[in-house]
Order: sequence, then structure tokens, then C-alpha cells
Amino acid sequence: MNPSELRSTLALAGIFGLRMLGLFLLLPVFSIHARGLPGGEHALWVGLTLGIFNIVQACFYIPLGRLSDRIGRKPVVLWGLSLFVAGALICAAKDDLLWIAIGRGVMGAGAVSAAISAWVADLTREQVRTRAMALVGGSIALSFALSLVIAAPIYQVIGLNGIFIVLAILGVLAMFVTYYVLPTSKPEVKVQQASLKEVFLRPDLLRLNLGVFVLHATQVAMFLVVPRLLVQAGLPLSSHWEIYLPVVLLSFVFMAPAIIYGEKKQRLRLVLLIAIILLFIAEVVFTQATSVMMIALALLIYFVGFNLLEALQPSLVSRFAKESKGTALGVYNTTQSIGLFSGAVIGGYLMDSHGDLSVFAMGAALLVCWLIIAWSMGEMPARSAESKAVASET
Repeated sequence: MNPSELRSTLALAGIFGLRMLGLFLLLPVFSIHARGLPGGEHALWVGLTLGIFNIVQACFYIPLGRLSDRIGRKPVVLWGLSLFVAGALICAAKDDLLWIAIGRGVMGAGAVSAAISAWVADLTREQVRTRAMALVGGSIALSFALSLVIAAPIYQVIGLNGIFIVLAILGVLAMFVTYYVLPTSKPEVKVQQASLKEVFLRPDLLRLNLGVFVLHATQVAMFLVVPRLLVQAGLPLSSHWEIYLPVVLLSFVFMAPAIIYGEKKQRLRLVLLIAIILLFIAEVVFTQATSVMMIALALLIYFVGFNLLEALQPSLVSRFAKESKGTALGVYNTTQSIGLFSGAVIGGYLMDSHGDLSVFAMGAALLVCWLIIAWSMGEMPARSAESKAVASET
């Protein structure tokens, strides 16, 4: 990437990671804090308070993504970040489960992930776009790992209200970065935008939407069980970050050569299929993992595949929907949120009815189905003439 592309991508990855941090940072501490709140004794209410963030996001991804195609990315992202800040301040204002749920819903209404991903596509050439998406996708994994490391210490020092105030401050900083650092993208007026129905039913996009559903459904279901496996293997909960953080960072080292190879040789389809196979292998290893080292190995295999797919899939969506990237990525992110919600519900049901290992069996079965469907995917879209011209000049 040239300096302009790198600067813009890093800024957008930081904004994307901030939103995911708002989701992940509560996971290690909220269920404990909620016990002291009215209604906190009911697991259903606690779960809904956490899950409303994703549910509301799913409702707004498509409208905001489509709006960003029409009026440009910057105003939509600024609006979404302002809702993120407002929601965080609502959560911080009252130590009450209902008001926290309302605040989380407002935070989720600023669903700008699709607009951010489309903005990355606007500001990068196609031959480096997957690497740019890798940085943005990597912000998700880093946010998750970081939340596991810092959530408990921050909570002990400043409490849950303090965490929300920190998120609000970071949101304001992200708004300054959006306004002053990132260039303004023009609305997509070069070609007529495809209708929502056309975008939704396009076969190549359907495969990718199915893929992100399976990817995140299996992710959240898996992490219902993995902490239990680590505790059973003798690693206390307070030390789990010692596994998660090195595994996530090491996974980036292994995924980078695959991304570079796929882009240079134009073999992204092959890399995508390998990534799905890696996820399947990880699910199988989890079923046999009884030691901390085996669990760590399964996690490493999993995160290499996961990070590859987090980079590849949004990049491919932007290529298959050049005229309506915001709309297509809105559908994609909506499917992602539905996958997160479905994985939590189905994973919890399987754990109660069939035991912990049934979650990995479900994940393996879903991944096999995804692999079969993805196998029929054609070659990746060719680079545009404009992108090729830019590449020849640089």
C-alpha cells in the first residue's frame, strides 16, 4: 500500500476496532456486575442487555450502508459515531439494567461497519484491498484479545460506568480522526446502483453472506465452550489472556504470507477454501483437546483461518458489488450479526441438551456445508481497468 492507502486504512481499522471494543469489553465483566442490579438475577435480561447491541445493528446495517452509497461515507460514519458516544454516555449515567440496555441499543444504532468497509474499498486499489481488509478484520481479533486482557483491571479501577466513559472519549477521538484525517469520498454515481433485491440475490454475494453467518455463528458458539475447556485443563479464568493474546498475534504472522500469495497470484479462491478447512480442523482438534497446549494449538489454527476470512470476504463483497458496495456490505454485516445471535442461542441450547462437545460437532458440520457451497465459487472478479492503470503508475 502507498502512504495514503496505509494511513486511511489504519484510521478506519482503528474506528472499526473501537466499535468492536464496545461490544467485547463488557463480555468478561458484565455478567458479574449485573448481579448487583435490579433484574440482574435473571440471565435472560442480562443476555438481552448484551445482545441488544447486535440486534439493533442488524436493523441498521443495510439502511446506513445504502445511505453511504448515496451521500458519501464520511457523514454516515460521523452520524454513527455520534450515536456510539451518546449511547455510551447513557450507559454511564445510570447504574440500571434497563438504562444500560437502552444505551447499548443506541450504540448499536450507529451501525457503520458496512460504511467503513466500503470506505476502505473506496480508498484502496484492488490489488492491495485484501491486505487493507486484513488490517480492518485484524482490528476485530485485536479488540477481542485486548478486551480479555484489560477488561477486568479497568473494571476494578473505574467500574463499569468508567468503562463506558472511556468508550465515549474514544468515540469522540474517532470522530476527530474521521473528520480531519480521512478524505471525503464521493457518492457512487458512476453507474446506476443495483436494487436491494438484486444485491441480496446475486449468487456470489449469497455465498459470501452464508459464509459470514457460519463464520460468526461458530465463533460465538465456540467461545461459550473454550473458557470451560481451559479451566478444566487447569488454567484459571484470570490467566486465559495468556493464551488468547499470543495466539491472536501469532495468527497474524501465519496469515500474512497467505494473503500476499493470494493477491499476487490471484488465487484468493484457493486461500478462502484453505481458510475454511483450517476452521474445520480446529473444530475437530477441540473435540480431542484435554491439555492447555492442545487447546492453544486449536485456537491458533482457528484464528489463522478466521483472520484470513475476515480479510478476504469483505474484500470480495466489494469486488462483486462495485456499484453498490455500501448496500452489499450492509447485507453482509447484517448476516454477520444474525450469525452472532444465532450462534449464541444454538450453542447455549446444545450445551444444555447434548453437552459441550456437541457445539464443536455443530461447528464442524456447518463448516463442511460452507466448504461445499464455497467450492462452486467461480474465479475472483478481475481487477478494474482503473485499478490496473493505477497499479502500473505506482
